[in-house]
Amino acid sequence: MNINWYPANKIELEEMLNDFLKTKQKFPKELHGLIVPHAGYQFSGEISGKAYSLLKGKKFEKVIILGPSHYKGFKGIKSLKEILTPLGRIKIVKNDYEKLDYEHSVQNQIPFIQKMLPNAKILPLVVGQINMDFAETIAKELVKEKALFVISTDLSHFMPYKQATEKDKATIKIIEKLNFKALQDIDACGIFPLMIGMQMCKQKSYKPKLIEYKNSGDVTEDKSSVVGYASFWF
Repeated sequence: MNINWYPANKIELEEMLNDFLKTKQKFPKELHGLIVPHAGYQFSGEISGKAYSLLKGKKFEKVIILGPSHYKGFKGIKSLKEILTPLGRIKIVKNDYEKLDYEHSVQNQIPFIQKMLPNAKILPLVVGQINMDFAETIAKELVKEKALFVISTDLSHFMPYKQATEKDKATIKIIEKLNFKALQDIDACGIFPLMIGMQMCKQKSYKPKLIEYKNSGDVTEDKSSVVGYASFWF
């Protein structure tokens, strides 16, 4: 467990989560999935919390997380072996995927899920390099599942504030419009999970809706080089 992403102390983590989740959002009647960032909680936790707060009153027995690989290069999909946070060890859905030991893009989602859906089993999938045919095929399989889908991605990295904001607004529009023809213009580390998520939305006629966008410059006030964060529901 990497303690740099969120507090290693259970009480501190719960207090932080409670603060992020107290926000009041307009609750959609039907919620199928979320698109959320995966940076350190001090940077993107508020944006993630506004998305996860939509789970209040919702019941999901399974959560399928799709996050990009930051540490190992591979093609296709792998699963995490086990996940332990200060809130406890999670129940991982049995699967036949090759296993990885760690990936923060997936693991940083777990405390929010433990808080909002404490009894849910989790399928933690790490997405390597894929093409659109693979994304379409996997999406067809995943949409058969009765589960909440969580797509993990940050947006642009290390651009000046104004440039990042313009780039991220373009990415947000592509995601909301499911504009597959403009995928090459998306600036996001989770482009491969996004491809699967967008395919699921296309196949089920879901429409991603932006909840909030900010970047690290809004948090630290250092606008010379920022990372973008956005959350959506679909």
